[in-house]
Amino acid sequence: MFHKGEKERVLAYSVHAACDKKGFVLSSIVSAANVHDSVVFKELYENVKSKFTEISAVAVDSGYKTPYICKILLDDNVTPVMPYKRPMTKKGFFKKHDFVYDEYYDCYICPKEEILTYSTTNREGYKEYVSNPQVCLKCEFLHKCTCSKNNKKVVCRHVWEEYLEEAEHLRHTTYNKSIYALRSQTIERVFADLKEKHGLCYTTLRGIDKVRMQTLLAFACLNLKKLANWK
Repeated sequence: MFHKGEKERVLAYSVHAACDKKGFVLSSIVSAANVHDSVVFKELYENVKSKFTEISAVAVDSGYKTPYICKILLDDNVTPVMPYKRPMTKKGFFKKHDFVYDEYYDCYICPKEEILTYSTTNREGYKEYVSNPQVCLKCEFLHKCTCSKNNKKVVCRHVWEEYLEEAEHLRHTTYNKSIYALRSQTIERVFADLKEKHGLCYTTLRGIDKVRMQTLLAFACLNLKKLANWK
């Protein structure tokens, strides 16, 4: 069941697909609509990698920009091409990048040059760094830093955060910019044709197996039409 807005609940599915730089669909997966894109990535990537060994770069949208996915790609010597992702921070508050990470001492330094020390690692794989509430209580920027009742600032850092930082660094390269610009001509075009020309904004079928069959036939048609146009 997918929550569409605050009140409406519908039965829905999501289609996840990968294509090459020419726009040919290489693999696809159908999942329930409440499954996040990043959860499906590994299976989709492995499907493509099993058929096509020479993969130099993978361009994705911001929904796939996670430390885990960055690690998968970089460990395979594949360049992750990812867009800028806006920080999920309340308006008027310090952003995470305002806190400087000290790799040698494994701590964070706040804008007032106070230390946030390592506290614990949670179940999601994020290391938590906390401030000294006695120091924060006297800070003039407390209202821009945290609204916690105990006056304690917590900054989280994933155990694979360095992979995400490398992907962010690569985002500014000329190569990554040129690859990401192709998304509008390739995978975005694929989904536009799937919805507008093959009527897959909605499905008349129920059950993930039936929807998977319908999408595979639609993708096969898209590939055949592209091939016919080439010939």
